[in-house]
Amino acid sequence: MLCCGCQGIGPPLGDSAKRPPSMVILLADDAGYSDFGFTGLTSIQTPNIDQLAAQGVVCEQGYVCASVCSPSRAGLLTGRYPQRFGHEMNLPAGSGLGLPLDQQTIADRLKALGYATGAVGKWHLGEDPPYRPLQRGFDQFDGFLGGSRSYHDRPALPRRTVWLDGEDPAPLPKPYVTDAIGHSAANFIRQHRDQPFFLYVAFNAVHTPMHALDQDLQEVPPQLERKRRELLAMTIALDRAVGEVLQTLEQEGLSDDTIVMFLNDNGGATNNASDNGPFRGMKGSKFEGGIRVPWTVRWPSRIAGGSRLSQPISTLDISTTLLAAAGVDPRSVEDLDGIDLTAALTGVTDGSDHPDLFWRRAVAAAVRSGPWKLIRVEGLPTQLFQLVDDPGERHDRAAEQPQVVADLSKRLARWEQQLIDPLWETGKVWRKNQLEKHRPGFFGRKQERSRP
Repeated sequence: MLCCGCQGIGPPLGDSAKRPPSMVILLADDAGYSDFGFTGLTSIQTPNIDQLAAQGVVCEQGYVCASVCSPSRAGLLTGRYPQRFGHEMNLPAGSGLGLPLDQQTIADRLKALGYATGAVGKWHLGEDPPYRPLQRGFDQFDGFLGGSRSYHDRPALPRRTVWLDGEDPAPLPKPYVTDAIGHSAANFIRQHRDQPFFLYVAFNAVHTPMHALDQDLQEVPPQLERKRRELLAMTIALDRAVGEVLQTLEQEGLSDDTIVMFLNDNGGATNNASDNGPFRGMKGSKFEGGIRVPWTVRWPSRIAGGSRLSQPISTLDISTTLLAAAGVDPRSVEDLDGIDLTAALTGVTDGSDHPDLFWRRAVAAAVRSGPWKLIRVEGLPTQLFQLVDDPGERHDRAAEQPQVVADLSKRLARWEQQLIDPLWETGKVWRKNQLEKHRPGFFGRKQERSRP
């Protein structure tokens, strides 16, 4: 494993002829694939997020490495399959557990290269001191430690939901959490404008609870169902916060050579009225609606605006890509599972040579290889889909393609041999729910109603 202080990963920043790019990750929470203008939303406007997409590349087949919040973040920040180190399921609240301490984050690695590193918003990778952001490579942290919280401050919040300035409890810098996250992210950019920085901005919008501001609800068509109106109002606030970050980059003269990624942590949930558009399934499932997410990348000095990448990519690729942008030879970092996406994102190649992608969480596992995707759920028939012709996964091809099923099953088994057992588990009620989500005839309530 590459250590923070090892040699041979590139020159110190002060020795470089040109300042390396700064980097900002904007991560939404539980949003549906079709819940932004650049992915098809028409009920409201998301002008800032859509402008970001128009100025960069839209990744049409962007995948997360896990279908729920905590392992998805663990994989994104480490660049490794979270199942390799036992972070397979969501952290139980108050458990004293967290992202294993022997795992390096991208913040660890970039900090060793001289980057200023900041995390803002939702953490969900451990509540106890050894697991907190300031011990995981981040110089600054403004946010909360748990997986969700009230969008407003109130007395006697649980420890994991209290807003922290570093390690110390602090009042929200803005009355509404989404605005507070945007405000704190903008402050970090202003404070570190004179050096390369890595900023991880993890929104909790549009995760439950459904707390929308009245001013934002007024912008949503009143005829929509109540929870859907609340989600869209929360999306308006999310877009406003993203706009504050982008505006600050522009004001500080940093837009041209800052890599900005906007994406979601997993597929849209069923309890917040999100919309996964044409895709079957939802958060927690291995159908496309659980793991394919809206994703766009802007880097004006390298990426042509208005471009699209149609080949599969993974959040596991983010660490490798950012390290390459910082001057690290990806071949020197052997413990990462992702690949360098620079050539694909900049149009030099089409990204078609991406390795197989794998997922697993307790009873359900999946593999994607080329156009084929296999879903294996304990106690249910194995399902096979050809995603080029059937991105909505309506037609199970397992019976007619036994050789493909056998090949992908072997690939999945070989990958699983590299993994360890989960470090924590969930209960029987959860297990029953996951089996139901993966049944061959199950499309999800909203998708079943609107898309036969």
